[in-house]
Amino acid sequence: MSRVVVIGGGFGGIAAALRARAKGHDVTLVDRCPRLGGRAQVFEKDGFRHDAGPTVLTAPFLFEELFELFGKRISDYVEIVPLELWYRFHFPDGDTFDYGGGLDKTLAEIERIHPPDADGYRALLEHSRRIYDVGFTELADAPFHRFSFMLKQIPHLLRLGAYRTVWQMVARHVKHDKIRQAFSIQPLLVGGNPFDTTSIYGLIHFLERAHGVHFAMGGTGALVDALAKLMAEQGITVQLDTTVKSIEVSGNDITAVVTEAGERIEADHLVSNTDPVHLYQNLLPKSASKRSAKIKARHSKQSMGLFVLYFGTSRQYPDVAHHTIWLGPRYRELLDDIFNRKVLAEDFSIYLHRPTATDPSFAPEGCDSFYALVPVPNLTAGIDWATEAPKLRDRVVAALGATLLPGLADTIRADFFMTPEDFEYRYLSPAGAGFSIAPVFSQSAWFRFHNRGEGPRNLYLVGAGSHPGAGLPGVLCSAKVVDRLLPAATRPVAQRTLETAPA
Repeated sequence: MSRVVVIGGGFGGIAAALRARAKGHDVTLVDRCPRLGGRAQVFEKDGFRHDAGPTVLTAPFLFEELFELFGKRISDYVEIVPLELWYRFHFPDGDTFDYGGGLDKTLAEIERIHPPDADGYRALLEHSRRIYDVGFTELADAPFHRFSFMLKQIPHLLRLGAYRTVWQMVARHVKHDKIRQAFSIQPLLVGGNPFDTTSIYGLIHFLERAHGVHFAMGGTGALVDALAKLMAEQGITVQLDTTVKSIEVSGNDITAVVTEAGERIEADHLVSNTDPVHLYQNLLPKSASKRSAKIKARHSKQSMGLFVLYFGTSRQYPDVAHHTIWLGPRYRELLDDIFNRKVLAEDFSIYLHRPTATDPSFAPEGCDSFYALVPVPNLTAGIDWATEAPKLRDRVVAALGATLLPGLADTIRADFFMTPEDFEYRYLSPAGAGFSIAPVFSQSAWFRFHNRGEGPRNLYLVGAGSHPGAGLPGVLCSAKVVDRLLPAATRPVAQRTLETAPA
């Protein structure tokens, strides 16, 4: 009887658990959080509900695949709806740029701001499509643990200009600063600086255009609940509030994981959805990790940190979009402060999430629910968050109150926040990083942590720190890579389910 243990219940771990179960393995998933979802927790306070983590849902077919593995339809578990307006960009001068829906609407918005950039946008979209065809369609679920495979991709990467940054790619096609900012922020969705991130991540632009931006009614938490129900139906064992303390290795094989409570869970295969740096530095015996993993863990560059303010309002703001990118007065200079200089500046930019624009159930009647996400330096900056977080909270409330949410200081209710220190404690995220290691070229593809573990032969990695990277499509594709690598069990899942089903 083949036993697969999955450490971590984020979307990568959930997807890997389902795929392992579909291959006939007995699967146990353990996670330290009180509910499944990893960073996709759900917070509730005084009648206001908040998705704690990812809120932008693209490529929903990757979720549909998980249900189809068992002959199920996702629509029987959760309602996923397309958004007509994907993002509204709010600039410091009060101007806005609505992005999403049909191509004609996007072109009309571009022409309103800078007509010459309409043709440049078409060229940018075509270039993004070419990157998508290779980087996503062909390589997102391909194992990159062999350097020979990486070498074969070099001609493609050179042809696509992977040596350029996302900003350089965008700047070659559009010239107006507002348009450049709007079409270069995508790396921030996966923890990268547009001025450092390889332009391979420019495929996100076409991914959105090809599949749209969606929302799960009830929020990302409802999507997690749907997957949890599917896991229960398939006999997957889930242990929450359980933290893995160490991994036992005998020879070249993992034999078990040991929890902080002292429980020993035997494993024939181990899938890690914890941060790879934490895995290789704290869980595996040092002698069990390959030199490549030790070097990556020691020298990896972490993504930025996140300050997230969750709050409700006693009134509604119907003119505020579901997703708003509120841009501060500085762009490149602010990103340099966050990623390179590691200082907490007085100014900031905000991703503002208003789920009540689509689903009123997130707040009491006549109210709105929000979260405001502010990219900040990670914990390597040495910021005293006990002192700085309340100050940043007040600056964010004042900035939103002066622009998008007039009177916010008087209408705000039930607010609380998370800092990089919370990410480190809650999710064991090294340096409190919001998205594991940064998506720079030297930490992408073969250079990223491999999905086939760089250590024991029965170790596999999924999640943001492994190939292909962060973001919902990335972590779901990491599970598809592991699906290719993990051997099938000796008996089919249907037979095993019948044998173990209760009378």
